[in-house]
Amino acid sequence: MSTISKEDRSMITQSDAGKSWLDRYGPWAVVTGASDGIGREIVRDLAQRGLNVVLVARRGELLDQIATEVRQSNFIETRVIVADLGKAEDVEQALLDCEALDVGLFVASAGFGTAGNFLATDVEDEIDMLDVNCRAVLVMAKDFSARFARRKKGGLIFFGSIVGFQGVGNAAHYAATKAYIQTLAEGLAIDLKPFGIDVLSCAPGPVETGFATRSNLSPANSADPRSVARETIAALGRKTTVKPGILSKVLINSLATLPRFVRTMILSAIMASRTKHHDGSKAQSRPKQSA
Repeated sequence: MSTISKEDRSMITQSDAGKSWLDRYGPWAVVTGASDGIGREIVRDLAQRGLNVVLVARRGELLDQIATEVRQSNFIETRVIVADLGKAEDVEQALLDCEALDVGLFVASAGFGTAGNFLATDVEDEIDMLDVNCRAVLVMAKDFSARFARRKKGGLIFFGSIVGFQGVGNAAHYAATKAYIQTLAEGLAIDLKPFGIDVLSCAPGPVETGFATRSNLSPANSADPRSVARETIAALGRKTTVKPGILSKVLINSLATLPRFVRTMILSAIMASRTKHHDGSKAQSRPKQSA
């Protein structure tokens, strides 16, 4: 009687897992913020699972490079949409460009913020951040949720942050936008469950991306975007909130029982320590990549 080797059994298990993902979240996934950091790694992970991927971001040249890489490595299809999600017309056009595709997963990993005292920030930057971090996510999630409900299956992945569970000095408005995302995800998880739609909020701590560099934040204790992406994808359909990385888990879980104002003071002190290497006279804008 023939037996199945350990290697063959592993390949069969991986193949079955891939088929399950394709059935539930395929054949197409849409990923915003796909040109860098966590978004880029999520594209790679999904492509390895056999999903076709629509890559959305502002930097077309980078998107083309990543799309070519995953298409050739995984024998999938890709689409590239160059869009500034701070512009309502770009959001609407991106949705129109996806209309003909059978999308089963939406990953909203685009986002940006500022580091520094609120008095030093520019109001136009704050409004743009609100549009990218909240408005675009709302509009796109509304559209894809309706499509998934008709399919009776699908998934939404949002990106909150460890700063989204309380107010945080030196990141006041950014933390507020992430609180919106966390609250939205928790509510949608209930509203959309009867329609077979899985909803996940990822709440990472600092991540090693251009995000921290451009914002002039210290990279100390930052997580690897690849590990964050993998832990996030693995949590879809299993949790409502995932806290990828050791720092995220330690901070959120250890602070959870403390009064809200105490959490605010602690997180504000941590943020101040990560920005103390510049004089704070001008708040630094972060690129459009979630963290």
